[in-house]
Amino acid sequence: MIHFSDLIKQYENDLRTKYSQRLLPSHLSALGAMQNCRTSDNIMMMAKCNQCQLKVAFPHSCGHRNCPHCQQFECQQWIERQRSKLLPATYYMVTFTIPAELRDTAWRHQRIVYSLLFKVAWQTLLSFGMNDKKLMGKLGATAVLHTHSRALDYHPHVHFILPAGAINDKQRLWRKKKGKYLFRQKNLALVFRAKMLAALKEYQLSVFQKLPTKWVVDCKQMGKGDKALTYLGKYLYRGVLQEKNIIEHQDGKVTFTYTDNMKTQRIRTLSGADFLWLILQHILPRNFRRARDFGFLHSNSKRIIHLLKIILRCDTAISKPLSKRNQFCCAKCGAAMTIIATRLKLNTANPLIGAT
Repeated sequence: MIHFSDLIKQYENDLRTKYSQRLLPSHLSALGAMQNCRTSDNIMMMAKCNQCQLKVAFPHSCGHRNCPHCQQFECQQWIERQRSKLLPATYYMVTFTIPAELRDTAWRHQRIVYSLLFKVAWQTLLSFGMNDKKLMGKLGATAVLHTHSRALDYHPHVHFILPAGAINDKQRLWRKKKGKYLFRQKNLALVFRAKMLAALKEYQLSVFQKLPTKWVVDCKQMGKGDKALTYLGKYLYRGVLQEKNIIEHQDGKVTFTYTDNMKTQRIRTLSGADFLWLILQHILPRNFRRARDFGFLHSNSKRIIHLLKIILRCDTAISKPLSKRNQFCCAKCGAAMTIIATRLKLNTANPLIGAT
């Protein structure tokens, strides 16, 4: 397997030369973290076997949310938490996309535009839920921001996963809706476009290109919702490309595979510097949350969730214990190991050294 850390070591200088004007501090921080992740160049931790007392030193992971080696456990926990809130209703995925003419503005003002994308898209859905004759209530949704297309080009959009139901907590009434589409896509796009342009104007963000009159909002039925949550969780942590998809590295070029919108496997080849930049441009601003809950699914709406449990006679299982992190096992006897020291600086060429 071709490791991302090896590609960083080989092409970082080319990247800095070619994209010096576009590299942000967050990009450089990510490069440094992922380059040393789980290598002997990183700080170490010490584990001790609970049975045979063997001690083993091994490197820390970098913990960066875009590292392909890290945060698999956090990803699984997020999926479990969201699945625990699934309701007995048909689920839909509504995707709001800003046009290509706005991408340069989004890149130059990432924190503002990404936040507005969440806010305006939710305001649009909320107004449709309140005005819909079959719902007439407050929606609940989980949203995840993606900045990449299938081919990993810069393409900001936000996915909302929501049940086709709304709660009127004053009347203690839950209403559901059936059909292929939750709301009409064209109407959603019109309202979203108007609200987004008004928000950009309020923040005095200039757009240098003429914007299209038609924007894209996609609304699809997603069954019970569990598969959609798994799909979104896959890109929530560990970056936009898994190392197993990097299939070739030679002559200064990197080749990887991806699946297009028609579910066909495609191959793309880029120079080493261009490949690193393709990955780095999807790193979000520091402390920016990629996933958010809205409406009755927000963490502050536990009272409404409890009310829904009573109304629907179902267990949303919010209190269910989440999966526990896997323990380290001793290579000598197979027993569980306990971490006894962290952030050690050990002078050793091989971090996997046993000591009694």
